[in-house]
Amino acid sequence: MGIATWIPWQLIARKAAKAYGFNDPVETLERIRKFSQPSETNEPIELLRAGFAFHARGLTNTKAIQNNLDWIWPYWIQKQYDPLDKAFIPRAFSFSHINLTHRNWTAVSVPDSEEYAIVDPRGLITPFHDSWSIDFWLVTDSGKWFLPCREDYADQSLSTDDSLVVRTSCQGNGFRLASSVEMRREASTGRIELAVDLSCVAPEAAKLVVAIRPYNPEGIQFIDTIKIVSTRKSLAVNDVHLIDFAEPPSHFSLSNYEHGDVSHILDEPSEQESVTCEAGMATAAAVFPVEAGRERHCSMTIPIASKESAGGSPSLTWSEKLSHTTRLQVPDEAEQTQYQRSLRVLAQLSPQDIYPGPYTYRRFWFRDACLIAHALLKTGQEAACRRALEQFPDRQTKDGYFLSQEGEWDSNGQVLWIYDLYEELTGREIPDACFDSIKPAIKWITNKLTDAPETRHHGLLPAGFSAEHFGPNDFYYWDDFWAVGGLRAAHSILKRREMNEPAQVALDLSKVLLSSIESSLSKITSKSARGSLPASPYRRMDSGAIGSLVSDYPLQIWDPNEPRVMATANYLYENSLVTGAFFQDMIHSGLNIYLTLDLAQTFLRAGDERWQPLARRCLELATQTGQWPEAINPRTGGGCMGDGQHAWAAAEWLLLAVNRLVREEGNRLVIGSGVTDEWIDSEETISIQNLPTSHGPISVEIKKCSESAVSVKTRLAARGEIQPTIQYSIPGYDSKQGTSLFEVVLERKDSPVLKS
Repeated sequence: MGIATWIPWQLIARKAAKAYGFNDPVETLERIRKFSQPSETNEPIELLRAGFAFHARGLTNTKAIQNNLDWIWPYWIQKQYDPLDKAFIPRAFSFSHINLTHRNWTAVSVPDSEEYAIVDPRGLITPFHDSWSIDFWLVTDSGKWFLPCREDYADQSLSTDDSLVVRTSCQGNGFRLASSVEMRREASTGRIELAVDLSCVAPEAAKLVVAIRPYNPEGIQFIDTIKIVSTRKSLAVNDVHLIDFAEPPSHFSLSNYEHGDVSHILDEPSEQESVTCEAGMATAAAVFPVEAGRERHCSMTIPIASKESAGGSPSLTWSEKLSHTTRLQVPDEAEQTQYQRSLRVLAQLSPQDIYPGPYTYRRFWFRDACLIAHALLKTGQEAACRRALEQFPDRQTKDGYFLSQEGEWDSNGQVLWIYDLYEELTGREIPDACFDSIKPAIKWITNKLTDAPETRHHGLLPAGFSAEHFGPNDFYYWDDFWAVGGLRAAHSILKRREMNEPAQVALDLSKVLLSSIESSLSKITSKSARGSLPASPYRRMDSGAIGSLVSDYPLQIWDPNEPRVMATANYLYENSLVTGAFFQDMIHSGLNIYLTLDLAQTFLRAGDERWQPLARRCLELATQTGQWPEAINPRTGGGCMGDGQHAWAAAEWLLLAVNRLVREEGNRLVIGSGVTDEWIDSEETISIQNLPTSHGPISVEIKKCSESAVSVKTRLAARGEIQPTIQYSIPGYDSKQGTSLFEVVLERKDSPVLKS
């Protein structure tokens, strides 16, 4: 018997709490858990660990920021701490102060590397993962300040050419300060470096300040030491990282917490070669003179990784990496640009494992990885998908569980589903290790199903932590629908190999589980949930029901327009939209892009035009660089949860974009169901090229050929002997279908045409 099993921890905790006047922690925890269904995993250790780290920084923010508001802070703090700004959040009894209003950033990187630098909406650069940052200011000799972090507006863009370059420009009152940030490989050494180019103009003699800051877009990040390198063209931060200037500044200023922010002493050249700060709040400034009215340029480089640790090809550009991807051409410039940006987001964040984000979420979840892999496959990024799948078996436990976070029961179904999708869309077999993981995964699902007769959850997966933030621990249909989809997928994989007996086992189990779901739905007592798909059999209808729509998209467990699916979609459309986007009450408390787009996919599949305003609103909510945070603050339009550049959101945008032109329904390829009248009336060509389907790559070209007709040309490089049915379903035009219709003319109907 181990020591932990016989020491009376609860009694000790209770006595200690009573001695110091605290509430009984054991009773409090027991009360909290009564809001959840009993579960074998109440609070997953991984999420507790991540939450602790997050709020530990929040506690540091609490101590460091509010009593030092004479410092120059990043954009999110300037807004969130301003009592007159709509982003203001009273601090009161909040024990940790975190960014809840402007969690927005854009990553730059090179192909196939896990090194990301991020740039915030006002040009603040965080060069390394969770590191300190660099900011830029203008200060005139007469004492006027121009600080992008305090400006209400900035122009920011992201290039989509050979390099990813974030450009930020702020101007006003005769000032202009612009930056260009990109990561690149040195051709000779293979080393990765961050290159920063600045340009500025001031109305009078001024100083351009390159400031080293002990914070990033999540808050304080400690700087213990800053040293001026002997050449006086470089700074060394924490004895690890170098900032190399192309030309020496006129002087350096250094400060620590005791003496305040370096912004207070910019006119005082440092007499010391270094500064040390016990509080970890060292700051520095490199100062460059600026003549009145004349443009000033300045540049610097920051070594990021050596050739040995950089990974990837030393000569590969982003254009080359994406040269074989699915090509989309639509008449809407904003949608076209967003497609290109989202392609690059997915390519950035799938260097080996697939990450949901470059910063806060630069870690692995099966759920995010599988759903992002779906978009990688549908846009022709097979190599990145396969590279990620190869890592999956090592994360499978001995009992067959695909474990990334304990207590989340959706992963096995998702992994089996993406395995099958990979084979369907590429015509290639999954790696051997992946195939060997299938039977244990099926066995795990079999053993995990509950045996609780006379309950609403009999035959379902157990109560678990809400992986997708649907609420407290519960018997989530989300998990069960994924298991059904995964078991069907396993049947397909095994059937293709003529392994009929295990294939039938998987299929039979999927039928048993779906029957259990149907039985559970029939026992729901909530009046609001009857005839719909609530989040669980024990929940009324609420925003958590969005998870149950996975049965429709992407799993297609039922036919389009299934009444319970549509009742759920209608409920969410009527009750869970805020400013036109889906608002997730659970945890997120923000507008969620990928869930909005999932709802749009259900409407698109049903032929319901309500997908359009949802998609349009998502496009409006993208940042200037085409990024979406995980959740968006409906008041500020900035991120309020998760990573500021969320790959799952980008993935769902890509999937909606391709499904609008070609969507699979069993053995049918549905062409043009998301084509709008405005696209056609533009008289420009609408096309998609090299789109993977389970029948082979397809290309489609649509163009107006008269006032009342459109021409549609389809080329399918079919695999196998079975020809799919091609169904032309452009809204407002006659429908045609057949197995050999590869060039048709569709006449306009008399009924009103779908408007966008």
